Amino acid sequence: MSLRNIMVVYRKELTDSLRDRRTLISMVVVPIVIFPLMSIGMGTFVAKMMIKAKDEVPKVMILNGRNSPRVVADLKALSGIEFVPSADDYKQEISEKKIRAAVDIPSDFDAAVEQGNAATVNIYDYNGDLKSGFAADKIEKFLKDLQRETVQKRLEARKLPATLVDPFQVKTENVAPQEKVTGAAIGGFLPYFIIVLCLMGATYPAIDLTAGEKERGTIETILCSPVPRTDIVLGKFLMVLTAALCTAVLAIISMGTSFHVAKQMLADTPGAKDVLNFTIGMKTIGAVFLMVLPVAVLFASALIAIALMAKSYKEAQSYIAPLTILVVLPAVAGLMPGVEFNARMALVPILNTSLVCKEIVAGTYHWNYIAIIFASTCVYASAALYVAVSLFKREDVLFRT
Repeated sequence: MSLRNIMVVYRKELTDSLRDRRTLISMVVVPIVIFPLMSIGMGTFVAKMMIKAKDEVPKVMILNGRNSPRVVADLKALSGIEFVPSADDYKQEISEKKIRAAVDIPSDFDAAVEQGNAATVNIYDYNGDLKSGFAADKIEKFLKDLQRETVQKRLEARKLPATLVDPFQVKTENVAPQEKVTGAAIGGFLPYFIIVLCLMGATYPAIDLTAGEKERGTIETILCSPVPRTDIVLGKFLMVLTAALCTAVLAIISMGTSFHVAKQMLADTPGAKDVLNFTIGMKTIGAVFLMVLPVAVLFASALIAIALMAKSYKEAQSYIAPLTILVVLPAVAGLMPGVEFNARMALVPILNTSLVCKEIVAGTYHWNYIAIIFASTCVYASAALYVAVSLFKREDVLFRT
């Protein structure tokens, strides 16, 4: 193995790849464009939809309540709700989003409250629909306030203290810094996007330098050169690794820039200061990049090994498609709440990197797990690289017909 030969092959492949439009798009354009669109564009869109849903005056239907005029009148006096006449098909109207919710008041509700008898009020909504949920919350808040006032009046009438039914208060106080809270909540998206884009950035160069050369008939030319095949495949591997790392670096820079722009744009938005109250420092960026490095090696090696098995560019794409699913699923699992480190998860490829990077962004460094994850990923990457080199030496793989 000669470092000089490897670098010659690497420079040759790098020059050719920089002339390829698909490689440049996947390596440069995608990470620079996708983060602003996802973070700023989608974030702004979701925020506007939430504001619009809260500002909407929902249509609510009151069912029954004929002998309970007092509670019905109090309900209709609520601001921000439009009450419509009752109908028998209220469930269908809620399902079709013609109305947002319905509240079923027992006919004898007023009398039951006065006499101290039990009564049940049912609220019907569209579970999962944001606007229906807002309408149901308003109704539920009114009824809970009414419930509290009723209990207080009964206690006062009997000259009993309010602490009889409410003997103590429970308060929850967050002791973690707001930066850590926010980082833990949204920091998982950073490793997810970096891992996925790292794979995307390496995919097209890996296919082009293997199956693409087979399809063009140029692989025979480079094999005829006085360079050992190990040096050739390592030079190609370095090119694919460069593409993966370039995509990862640009993704990190793009996310940091997008987040800074988002902070400036939403500086005057109520509540945005707490949500955006953390920064991605150079230490965090360096740590995330260090953890992604062996993953990039793993991707580059695995993609070359898989693409070598194909005879054409299109066939290689069909082979690599399942790999994308195998990468996305564990990366998404790292975003789920409640998924935390343990010894077994520290050995699961991709998932371990996603989890540790999420913790790093939140400002927590589990050094024992970081060491295990980095070492295990390096082992997986080395094994994948060994397979890629071995396959490149086989004639039946290179010239499969």
